[in-house]
Amino acid sequence: MINLFLAVLVLLYITAMVFSARHFIHMFQLNSYKPKVQAKWICNSDRKYFLQSMIYLALGTVVPLILSLSYYGKDVECVMSLLHFAVIFPLVSLIYFTVTAISKHPKKTYKTPLVYTARIKRLITTLTFIFVIFIVIDACIAFATFPKDGVLDNAIGVREVVFFVTVPAIPCVFISLMPFVILLANLINRPLELMINRHYINDAKRILESCRSHLRVIGITGSFGKTSVKYFLETLLSVKYNVLKTPGNFNTPLGVVKTIRGSLRATHDIFLCEMGAKNVGDIKEICDIVHPDMGIITSVGPMHLESFKSIENVIKTKFELADAVSQKGGEVYANFDNEYIVGECKKREVIPYGIDDVSGYTVSNLHISELGSEFTVTSPEGESCEYRTRLIGKHNVLNIVGAIAVAHRLGIDLDELRPAVRKLESVPHRLQLIDKGEYTIIDDAYNSNPSGTKAALETLSMTDGMKILVTPGMVELGGMEYALNKEFGVDAAKVCDFVALVGKKQTQPIYDGLKSVDYPEEKIYVAESLNDAMAKVYDLTSGGKRKIILLENDLPDNY
Repeated sequence: MINLFLAVLVLLYITAMVFSARHFIHMFQLNSYKPKVQAKWICNSDRKYFLQSMIYLALGTVVPLILSLSYYGKDVECVMSLLHFAVIFPLVSLIYFTVTAISKHPKKTYKTPLVYTARIKRLITTLTFIFVIFIVIDACIAFATFPKDGVLDNAIGVREVVFFVTVPAIPCVFISLMPFVILLANLINRPLELMINRHYINDAKRILESCRSHLRVIGITGSFGKTSVKYFLETLLSVKYNVLKTPGNFNTPLGVVKTIRGSLRATHDIFLCEMGAKNVGDIKEICDIVHPDMGIITSVGPMHLESFKSIENVIKTKFELADAVSQKGGEVYANFDNEYIVGECKKREVIPYGIDDVSGYTVSNLHISELGSEFTVTSPEGESCEYRTRLIGKHNVLNIVGAIAVAHRLGIDLDELRPAVRKLESVPHRLQLIDKGEYTIIDDAYNSNPSGTKAALETLSMTDGMKILVTPGMVELGGMEYALNKEFGVDAAKVCDFVALVGKKQTQPIYDGLKSVDYPEEKIYVAESLNDAMAKVYDLTSGGKRKIILLENDLPDNY
């Protein structure tokens, strides 16, 4: 019976370990391999799992210990009773771990699957090594304390107590602490990872240096709008130049390095480098790699306040790009419709652009409808040109003007840019208009923020039909998260005919905002998931109107 007990224990141990490790490694990847972020996520998002693990850990270790000590020195009948308990409690514990771990196996609904990068494979190797160490320790204890001849003595002694308590306890401890074991594996790998990253960074610097004689590097950053400006600028500059841009949201140091090493060629004239940040110093780290010749600051706002802590730190970080460009004597372009940027630029030399601001590249004769936008751009030298685009919304026009300003300063006439502006298309998941036949989706699923929600609602208000909002709300806003989401709810009430909130707890502030202005309860639906929300929206009766569905933000799987 003891042999069977050990065999089942090992099988459950390995199964639970594999599935549990895969889940937490996946979350670690989604948390950008940052230990502090992962630890905070464990405490906030997976707290229930962790607390339950502690309960079952107690069942698998503490209870057998108490029973063993209670039966210590007693006769064979008590020995058999202990055997039953010693088998039941650890097995119940490991069965729980196994079922829970398997339930966390990636589902088809996961938005971002685990990618088995070289780093992940190294992490799995180290984790396996730690696992083997635990197995060896457990096996040594089992062999050292295994009852003689495979049977129990007539009374319980120290050997039996150690065997029935320690052997099942080690697997329980290992699996219940799996999230932190992964962090330990990452810590062990850290020197190697730093060495590998340094090699990649130095190689990227070498490649950039070999192209310096003809390549111009343009850094683009901002709390929002940077990806759109990057895409728009690529289209405009392609009128005259061979352009490389960082793809998608490759805006981290290693994302930039990967782009340089994999895509930069001697034939490229311009490298558009998007620079993202969640902490002070993140932009400087990228600038130290690419050494930008020009820079664009599209916006500054309360984003990632959970890590930045204050708006002052956001401003400081975004202007790390301006500091780097200034060291090379280059030009910095800045959105002067943004109050934070204007305040910071009072002590700097920049080239402004804006719609409301008239000190640099400015917009006049602006007409926006659901069919597109028309506007005139005037340069600081007084040269003007009229443009048309299929894109709608003031925010799109502002980003286009920023791109026009840079392209013009790089020697492309304003008139030459007109066909390119007409060709501009929405950037995927950033207020992207998608015609679905019976309804239209405004896809703004990529990373919502306070200014972005206002722009999205403004875009929704310009459409003709039944206006519907689907959102899980905004995150990473620190102490301002509740207030800003509540304000989002108040703004939504002014525009929307129906609101579907994804996740009751996460969207409570938006719900409070809606109710604070007496938004009708029957026009609010709190969904458990995005699929649930969309099913509800599709079933709505629109009274003959076309449904216009705004998808505002789509939280990743680690939320």
